[in-house]
Amino acid sequence: MAKKQTDAELVSNRRAFHEYEILDTYEAGIALLGSEIKSLRNHGGSLQDAYVLIDDSGKVILKNSSIAPYRFGGAFNHAEKRERVLLLHKREILKLRSASQEKGLTLIPIAMYLKSGYVKVKIGIAKGKRSFDKRAALKEREHKRDIDRALKERD
Repeated sequence: MAKKQTDAELVSNRRAFHEYEILDTYEAGIALLGSEIKSLRNHGGSLQDAYVLIDDSGKVILKNSSIAPYRFGGAFNHAEKRERVLLLHKREILKLRSASQEKGLTLIPIAMYLKSGYVKVKIGIAKGKRSFDKRAALKEREHKRDIDRALKERD
């Protein structure tokens, strides 16, 4: 019997695509507590103001992400906005560190999702968009929507 592949997105950072231009992405594991996993499965997380840091010892840390306390956690519940360690290979950490030290680039979490029963975090190397870039992207999206609408009416 084949193992069932489950790739369910738990949390996404949609605002990241509006605020930043994503240059490259990496997949990282994340060290979580049991109550955090259960809360994430019940759609209790947010990456709204989260960011990724690499400290001096080489640990990759997810900061400011929010995972709601588990409803049935009781005394064993977790803190909502604690620092969480991300798990990456050493050469990936070195690439991320060099990218984050470049001027104008930052590391942001894009999504949290399940992959074969484990929670993974998609990290993006991002460059901030200027306001005119954001307006151009909105115009382009609206133009594409109008074209799709016109094609749908034609059929």
